[in-house]
Amino acid sequence: MRRVIPWLGGVGLLLAGYVAGSWQAFEPQSLWAQGAADTTPDLSTDAQTKIRAAADALRSAADALINDQRLTPATKGLNTFAILSGGRNVVEDLENGAIVDPETYAALYADLAVDQVAVHLGRDENNRLTYKGKVIRIYPVKFLMDRYRSRSELTGEEFSPSPVNSARSKSSPKDSDEE
Repeated sequence: MRRVIPWLGGVGLLLAGYVAGSWQAFEPQSLWAQGAADTTPDLSTDAQTKIRAAADALRSAADALINDQRLTPATKGLNTFAILSGGRNVVEDLENGAIVDPETYAALYADLAVDQVAVHLGRDENNRLTYKGKVIRIYPVKFLMDRYRSRSELTGEEFSPSPVNSARSKSSPKDSDEE
């Protein structure tokens, strides 16, 4: 009888584990990294009016750049980076190496490509976005700095590198062209 009690205890634990597992009481809950996006920001009426006025001014500037053949967007909506830095043929950038500005990069990943670009988008084996088989990347750092200098000249904004990043880049042996 003493030998049967441990066996019955083991079988009982096995049975309890089976029942608990099939009942799925301890199954992990689905977790989401981000909650639902709040599509209506809590902004004052004054702020909303100024944002609309800024968007209208950017739209007007984009139209002027398009008329001057200095802007060819690859995404829907306004590309403030390209507009404020004097324009860019983003479709040509995609064709010549799939290297784009940060705002275009984000919009492409958000599935906001214009139709002529969208038909050439795909994914590689690492799930990276591609254009005609080339992985889409962001402009090199030196080129971005040049675009910000152009923007500064056009808008009158003053940009100066962060003291923390400047010190880090001087002490770092890495090439500043790396992405």
